[in-house]
Amino acid sequence: MMYGIVDKNCEATIRLVVGNAGSQRQRIDAVIDTGFTGFLTLPFSVLMNLNLSAYRREQGTLGDGSTCIFDVYRGFVIWDGELQQIDINVMNRRHLPWWV
Repeated sequence: MMYGIVDKNCEATIRLVVGNAGSQRQRIDAVIDTGFTGFLTLPFSVLMNLNLSAYRREQGTLGDGSTCIFDVYRGFVIWDGELQQIDINVMNRRHLPWWV
């Protein structure tokens, strides 16, 4: 079982360990977004720190109805004690809400 917290911004968060195919790993606190249909979105800087490379592009629809094209990276996450390969979307700052 995995546990998380609700932070000071009233966002549900969970601590994850993400990494690459080698031994590089990084702990992150991920916000749980119940409207998100992917697995994980991370800032470009984290993806570069882990030496991950984009392998495809996707189009997504944001909460405001607009669409964007984003790069998809392949990485790993420790999920409920198991190492799993996942797709990771890159976070594009211009598509974040104005208050971030």
